[in-house]
Amino acid sequence: MPDFIADLPKVELHLHIEGTLEPELVFSLAKRNGITLNYLDESALRAAYEFDDLQSFLNIYYLGMQVLLTEQDFYDLTWSYLSRCHAENVRHVEIFFDPQAHLERKVAMKCMVLGIHRALEQAQKQWGISSCLILSFLRHLSEASAFDTLRLAEPFRHYFSGVGLDSAEKDNPPSKFSRVFKAAKEQGYRLVAHAGEEGPAEYIWQALDVLNVERIDHGVAAINDAPLMARLAKERIPLTVCPLSNLKLKVIQQMSELPIAQFLDAGVCVTINSDDPAYFGGYMNANYQALQEAINLSKADILRLALNGVEACWLDEAEKMVLTTEILVHGRRFGVEL
Repeated sequence: MPDFIADLPKVELHLHIEGTLEPELVFSLAKRNGITLNYLDESALRAAYEFDDLQSFLNIYYLGMQVLLTEQDFYDLTWSYLSRCHAENVRHVEIFFDPQAHLERKVAMKCMVLGIHRALEQAQKQWGISSCLILSFLRHLSEASAFDTLRLAEPFRHYFSGVGLDSAEKDNPPSKFSRVFKAAKEQGYRLVAHAGEEGPAEYIWQALDVLNVERIDHGVAAINDAPLMARLAKERIPLTVCPLSNLKLKVIQQMSELPIAQFLDAGVCVTINSDDPAYFGGYMNANYQALQEAINLSKADILRLALNGVEACWLDEAEKMVLTTEILVHGRRFGVEL
């Protein structure tokens, strides 16, 4: 099974680029930028990656960002992630970045966007990895701050495919951002939002009906709402689930609790992603592998998850067909027909 997963062509739809900031890169960038860290070395920093919930993770996540100051920093961060994608046969990525967390440190939008884009462009040319960039609003901040961010993004609109919503769900329902999502839609952005991770299924309903998103990031709380499950299946609304993240943040207590098999059986377009892999213990292959071992997924199940990723992504139909064919050919190599 490890070889089957490793060689499987994959799509990643839920990845925060700042969440790929490995301790070694944190220290390298800190040295380059003359920043003193509160940790003795990489091992001490990694040892701090023990979290009780989403907020305890966010505290150290935002702290780690302090080393990202220049366009080259954002390039190096993104290139490091894409190098791992190439090694793990991830063929297409749709990545989030959190501009507000950098803007409040006086880092210019141009610096972030051009650094990230340069790496994405190079990965396309060098390895054929296609990509989309999603500007994500921080839900613990105000809608006014989100509007300011949307305005600052206007000169770089051509670099973005969509907008998203992340950060702490508690006391920050999707409805808080209804007007800014409407404005983003009018500007031609595609819409996604985190919902139903630590928040209730009601937040998923709000994301769909108030924000009018086309894809739900996380969404595991949907398993507790039968009408919502029926809607997700009927409309093929994708869920971008992140197994190791859910385990590390104690959304679930053990991997076997993650309802991936139930989502598949119900006809939900569920996908597998790594979220913030530097903090949660693994990139795409590790997430597939941990899930497979916990709930005994078959090779056919894994193929279905990979195909769901292609269905849910924002490539055009011709590009989707190429990836779909490659995944099915991979399955046949291992004796699996769908």
